[in-house]
Amino acid sequence: MTEKHAEPAITELRVAITAAEFERLASFYLEGLGLSPSQAWPQDQGRSVVLDLGSATLELFDEEQATAIDRVEVGERVSGPVRFALRVPDLDAALARLKEHGATIVHPPVITPWGDRNARVQDPEGMQVTLFESPDS
Repeated sequence: MTEKHAEPAITELRVAITAAEFERLASFYLEGLGLSPSQAWPQDQGRSVVLDLGSATLELFDEEQATAIDRVEVGERVSGPVRFALRVPDLDAALARLKEHGATIVHPPVITPWGDRNARVQDPEGMQVTLFESPDS
């Protein structure tokens, strides 16, 4: 690994998702997770919203680690090369809201070996999302 720099090389992470059904996907994240848009671009250029998700990290896994995480959360390797993991303050409430807004439950909550309570859902466009609640939340 490399040493840390005094100033971060990256100051913001943005993930852009193109949706075939924009309203359905927006409802999933806005209503289902209770997020508010921090920006919206003019509709004459198409529909878009920017959602502030707080602190962001980028996790890089090899196939063996991805398989291990999927086994813990779901029981088998099911996610694609990209999966969101979102920390929520109340996992049960988040799951209930997301189901109302198009979530497919991939696997109900499990207690992980590291002590978090995790559940796996799929958004309306097929992205797998891990929701996790930490004991120190």
